[in-house]
Amino acid sequence: MDVSRYRLRQAVEKGILDAGQAERLWEFLKDSDVDTPGFRFTHILYYLGGLMAIGAMSLFMTLGWESFGGWGLFGIAVAYALAGFLLAENFLHKRRLPIPAGIIATFVVALTPLAIYGFQEAMGWWAEGRVYRDYHVYIDWRWIFMELGTLAAGVIMLWRYRLPFLVMPVAATLWYMSMDLTPFIFGQADATWELRKLVSLWSGVVIILVALWFDIRTRSEKDYAFWLYIFGVTALWGGLSLMRSDSELNKFLYFCINMLLIFCGAALRRRVFAVFGGLGAAGYLGYLSWNVFKDSLLFPFALTFIGLGVIWMGIIWQRNENAIAQKLRGFLPQPLRDLVDRRG
Repeated sequence: MDVSRYRLRQAVEKGILDAGQAERLWEFLKDSDVDTPGFRFTHILYYLGGLMAIGAMSLFMTLGWESFGGWGLFGIAVAYALAGFLLAENFLHKRRLPIPAGIIATFVVALTPLAIYGFQEAMGWWAEGRVYRDYHVYIDWRWIFMELGTLAAGVIMLWRYRLPFLVMPVAATLWYMSMDLTPFIFGQADATWELRKLVSLWSGVVIILVALWFDIRTRSEKDYAFWLYIFGVTALWGGLSLMRSDSELNKFLYFCINMLLIFCGAALRRRVFAVFGGLGAAGYLGYLSWNVFKDSLLFPFALTFIGLGVIWMGIIWQRNENAIAQKLRGFLPQPLRDLVDRRG
C-alpha cells in the first residue's frame, strides 16, 4: 500500500486525522523510508553510478586490460578493493548512508574474479584461449575458482555489513556456477544445451527456495531475498522457456506453470514472478493464435470471453477478499502465514 501526502490530506478532509497529525505522520514516514531503496532521483543516481563502476570491472571490461599482465590486473583489483572497502566504511559508519555503502561493498565483491584471474595468470595457471572479459559471456568450468572466491567474498562482506544489495553478486555467481559445474555433475566434458537448460531450470528452483527461506527467516525490513528471487526466477523461466517440445500437452503445462508463477507473485508480493509468468502466458497464447488456431474464427471470441471471465473473477475476489484470504491462509503452514502477513 502506497501512502502519499495527497492521501493524508484526504484523511484530514474526512476528519480521520487533524492537519498537525498528518504532517507529523508524513515526516515520520519520509524519514523512516529514506534508507529504503525506491524510485527516487537520489537512489537512481546511486545505483546508476554503482552499476557503471561494477560494469566497468566486469561486463564492460576491454581486451586492452590484458596488456597489464597478471600481476598488473591483480594489483589494480586489490587497490580498487581496498579503496572501495575504506569508502564503504566511511559511508556506513560516518556518513550513515547505507545504500551507497552497500553499492560500494558490492563493487568490492565484483572485483574478486578479476583479482583471482590476475593471480592465476601471473602464476601461469591459466590456459590459453580465454580472457577475463569472457567470464561473463561464456560457460567454462575453468571459472570455478573465480566463482568460489566471489561467493566467499560476498558472504564475508554480507556478514560484515548486513546490506541487501550484497546478495546480488552472490545470486549471480550461484547462477554462473550452476552452468559451469554441469559437465562435472553429469560427467560430460561438453554438456549439451538441452542439459544446460535443465540445469538452469532446477538451479532456479533451488535459488527460489533459498530466497523463500531467507524471506521467512528474516524479520527485519531489509529485503535480503530480492536478488535471489530475481536470479532464481530468471534461471527457472529461462531454462523452461528455451526447452523445445512437440507435445501440445507439454506446451499447455508450460502455460499452467506460468500462471502459477503469477499467483505466486501475487501471494508473495514479488513482481518478478508476475512479470515472467505474464511473458510466458502471453507467449503461449501467441503460439495458439499463430499456429494452432491460425485459421479459426472462434479463437479471438473465445479468448475475449475468457479474458472478461478473468476480470469477473477479480471482481468477485475483491468483494470477498477477506473471507477468501482467511480460508486460504488456513491451508498454509505458520511460517508462510507470517510471511504473507508481513508482506501484506
